[in-house]
Amino acid sequence: MPTFAAIDIGSNSCRLKIAKVVAHKLRTLHEDREVTRLGASVFASGLVSPEAMAATLRALKRFQRAVQSHGVDEIRVVATSAMRDARNSAAFHAWVKAETGWNMEIISGLEEGRLIHHGIVTGEPGTSGKVLLIDLGGGSCEITLSEHKRIKDTISVPLGAVRLTEEFLSVDPAPPEELARMRRLIARELRRAHRRIQPGRVPMVIATSGTAAALAEACAAAIAKSGKSSKSAKRSARSAGHAAIAPAALVRKLAAKVARMNLPEREAVAGIGPRRAEIIIAGAQVFAELLESFNLPGFRYSPLGLRDGILAQMLAAQDDRTAAHKQFEIERWESVVATAQRYGVDMRHAEPVRAHAVQLFRELQALHRLPAEYEDWLSAAAVLRDTGKFINHQGHHRHTQYIVSMSEIYGYTQVQRTVVSAIARYQGKSRPQPDDRALRNIPAVEHKNVEKAVVLLRLAVALNQDRASDVLDVVARVYPKRVYLELKPGRTGAELELWSLRKEADYFREVFERELFATLA
Repeated sequence: MPTFAAIDIGSNSCRLKIAKVVAHKLRTLHEDREVTRLGASVFASGLVSPEAMAATLRALKRFQRAVQSHGVDEIRVVATSAMRDARNSAAFHAWVKAETGWNMEIISGLEEGRLIHHGIVTGEPGTSGKVLLIDLGGGSCEITLSEHKRIKDTISVPLGAVRLTEEFLSVDPAPPEELARMRRLIARELRRAHRRIQPGRVPMVIATSGTAAALAEACAAAIAKSGKSSKSAKRSARSAGHAAIAPAALVRKLAAKVARMNLPEREAVAGIGPRRAEIIIAGAQVFAELLESFNLPGFRYSPLGLRDGILAQMLAAQDDRTAAHKQFEIERWESVVATAQRYGVDMRHAEPVRAHAVQLFRELQALHRLPAEYEDWLSAAAVLRDTGKFINHQGHHRHTQYIVSMSEIYGYTQVQRTVVSAIARYQGKSRPQPDDRALRNIPAVEHKNVEKAVVLLRLAVALNQDRASDVLDVVARVYPKRVYLELKPGRTGAELELWSLRKEADYFREVFERELFATLA
């Protein structure tokens, strides 16, 4: 059974989780975490400092030794808010690649929220109803409304604990005027979030990340100390916040309390600890304001998070017998269709092209020998190939490449979106060249595969030239030196499709080294 590893390079800390697939489920083998404050210099100056880079690299090298010792088969390394903002993120990406061999993927705030949601609903019980998820990290806060384990809406706001601390709380204890300025910013961003997400009455609120853990443990310790706690609250206090409930009134009280303290006093608060004490004022204020503005009774802390979502997605993508696989495929395809419709693509015209692309992929498998995942990428490219017309019909293939590569499409990594965008890009007169911008961020070993997929999609497009006619039936036959496409004419014939297919014969021969013959059945 395969072993997966997920690394989350956050603005405050780096986290590693390694899990093995056992009976189509994930079993955790190893976890590690290191506070590196990668975002501190970014939020102050816009650049990752050399010291923060070095500290993060030391953590990643330790993670690499663990990955190697556990014989990991697949690893995904993602970076979040700090890397989204840093002007020198490319330099850090190159350093990570040089030192570890890993490709660090910078994900958007919305993708971060989606992955966190996936990790929570996959691993937490009781999340099948209406749930509000809050992940307060070092650089951003992701708020997601979930219903029946599906995302209804999600938003990312720049309210990370490290970001706010660097911007407003450079003096300790915090000056009242700076606290007031910070609260005004928090309130403004939460009003924006509230316009997007209006949860109403929510039976369950789940919060993740270190700030949520510290607040949950501090609340549990305060309840236990007051002598009013139940046995379950006392157990929560002993369990470092795991499954602890943090009531809104107590969170507000704690936020006000720590704001008046200096660093040594905050370090002495049960549940907070030395490293979290540096940024707890900002984090506590965000939670206090959020719970009040959304009229929430409190939150339940979950130790699950982004890395769990990454692992769950890796499993769902590879193992079609997992419970999450079908759901993953549905959500991914819904995201492709939603993107196409957002840019005015008519699915009645796109669907026949997609169907023919998939058919050709399957019937010509012995010829192209593409990896299985290219079938999905080819399908997505077939549906998204005309999105560029939303900007301009002239040169719309170039616009398509930009739209697809930069869009939020759930379930695709940045490299995968770039592959899809490249397949869709070359459906006009131009052909892929190694130094093209469309191929620049795709590994060189994939360039030939992309070109093969481009040809398959061009054939599918050629089969659907006359959109007024009914969809043609086609049969593909592969021989040692030639390939035959036999068309069954529709009500209006197939002359235009035959002509279009024959125009592709030279390019087909160049890529596959076979002659292409299009005939009527």
